[in-house]
Amino acid sequence: MTDTMEASAGQVSQPLNWAGYAAAIWAFLFAAMSFYWALGGRIGLETIGDAITRPALAGDPTILAIVWITGALKVVAGVVALALVQSWGRSIPRWTLLLAGWGASALFLVYGAANLVQDALIVVGAIATPAGLGATAARWHLFFWDPWWLLGGLFFALATWSFSRHPILPV
Repeated sequence: MTDTMEASAGQVSQPLNWAGYAAAIWAFLFAAMSFYWALGGRIGLETIGDAITRPALAGDPTILAIVWITGALKVVAGVVALALVQSWGRSIPRWTLLLAGWGASALFLVYGAANLVQDALIVVGAIATPAGLGATAARWHLFFWDPWWLLGGLFFALATWSFSRHPILPV
């Protein structure tokens, strides 16, 4: 690759590196929240919905295990996001990072969008509120959780797109 091409590639990829870091911060904050709840923290728990809140508060081992597992998966997502923008990510096969990055972005975007539509329909009264959710949690989902998932999906999509557009240069 010529110096001109390398400089050009560096200029194009540089502006979107922030998306990889933003995706990592998003994932690590999300993981911290899960670990806080798994350890018994109660702040914000009422925003999730009764179907999860009640068993969690009662110490249901299945719910707590799920919360620990989802927290760990969010940490993995954060590491993937960093691998898309850090030089140590070059040691991971490119196809693996592309699959993980696009998979995460698709999962987060589809989950966020589907829930946003459903929760909007619930809040405006077009469909019934599920018993396990509740009207208050539905509003939290619509105005906080659903956009949060969409934001993470957008960060991962931008970071992965940037990574896919530029070959990894030797260290």
